[in-house]
Amino acid sequence: MKTRFVLLILLGASSYAQTGTFTATGNMTVPRAFHTATLLPNGKVLIAGGSATLELYDPRTGTFTATGAMTASNVVSATVLPDGRVLLIEYRNAELYDPSTGTVTATGSMVDGQGSALPPGVRGHATLLTNGKVLMTGSGNPQLYDPSTGAFTLTDPYANVYDHDDDFQTTVTLLPSGEVLFAEDLQYVRNYSAELYNSTTNTFRPTGAMVSFLLWRTTTLLVNGKVLRAGGVDLFCGCQKAEQYDPATGMFTATGDMTTPRNFHTAVLLPDGTVLITGGAGQRGSLASAELYDSSTGTFTATGSMTAGRQYHAATALNDGRVLITGGMYFDGIHPPYGSLLSAEIYTPPVLIPAPALFSISDDGRGPGAIWHAQTGQIASADNPAVAGEALSMYTTSLVDGGAVPPQVAVGGRLTQVLYFGAAPGYPGYTQVNFLVPGGVPPGPAVPVRLTYIGRSSNAVTVGVQ
Repeated sequence: MKTRFVLLILLGASSYAQTGTFTATGNMTVPRAFHTATLLPNGKVLIAGGSATLELYDPRTGTFTATGAMTASNVVSATVLPDGRVLLIEYRNAELYDPSTGTVTATGSMVDGQGSALPPGVRGHATLLTNGKVLMTGSGNPQLYDPSTGAFTLTDPYANVYDHDDDFQTTVTLLPSGEVLFAEDLQYVRNYSAELYNSTTNTFRPTGAMVSFLLWRTTTLLVNGKVLRAGGVDLFCGCQKAEQYDPATGMFTATGDMTTPRNFHTAVLLPDGTVLITGGAGQRGSLASAELYDSSTGTFTATGSMTAGRQYHAATALNDGRVLITGGMYFDGIHPPYGSLLSAEIYTPPVLIPAPALFSISDDGRGPGAIWHAQTGQIASADNPAVAGEALSMYTTSLVDGGAVPPQVAVGGRLTQVLYFGAAPGYPGYTQVNFLVPGGVPPGPAVPVRLTYIGRSSNAVTVGVQ
């Protein structure tokens, strides 16, 4: 089986002439800012917001092409569902984009609007929970979207006593435990509180207080399970402060300062565990600079500059290990911000780490997967199918050794419970993942299985389910 693993790694890896640099790629079809850029399971990136039209970026060709259109233009969130569709939210509107057809269809109506119809366009957050539902939080009441029914329902109220109105800025992060960290920055009330949402009890509860009051910070789940909150702005100026939240203690603590004060920037977790910070608003206008955060040392270091200064832009980790940076606005520090940018660029890190790979019996990463019954060690094939509630095992690549963030596994378009992930016995550099077959999966000889890790999706293989 080891030869299959080596072959698939070679198939998944790519090499590029330049490393650790920013280079221009094709322009978008329309200028955009305050938009979303979402990596799809097929490796393309869906661009939504700033225009009612949608477009796709293809990393293989470096080009953008139009695909479908929404009924609204100001998208506040885009979430890939376990079945591959994308939930698009704009205030009270909810729609679904289907990558297989390139079309957009309406889904259930939201109970309460999330976000504002005006910039800065981040007043609304969608978080895919481990149970496959989507938690919507923002300026309205928190609610859940169920992909199986297309309906929204309210959760219990927030733990915080303050009103959650349009002056309310938050960052929302799914933790390895399955709880959701909800860190609140109120613009007119110096409130440092944070809270946790538990999907099992459907309730919010308080957790530790943040170190500092800053708006427009980015929040990134680190591979060690902690959460980085970086940059932002107070009522007077931009800031280069950063802090970490430790779920084990429920406490926030200061970490190293960024190299440059910035807000309205982006933060992307790279496959090697570092965090790429790009652009944003600085003390003298839009920034082109970038920096990396190393959680093992708690320090930020500069890493080149983008081809253009950008704020209100988007950054997305690609399956080949690079990062796509799109659109935004430019401000020269004197005149009002210029219009939305049409351009896009690519960051190539020093070492490219491809997305996780699942292995197949045919050695090509397609068709029946190398997935076995945990108790017998036999392949879960069409002739020896798995059953709901049974534990299966498989190997994968490109997970951080010793990392605390679990992968997500979807079987038949439904998220399932991951029982274990860790070093594969006898295969250094590979990870074994044990998971349950979820209930409600339509039976068949070739049910698709896909793994997602820190936002990047594996190839799909199949398993027999009865």
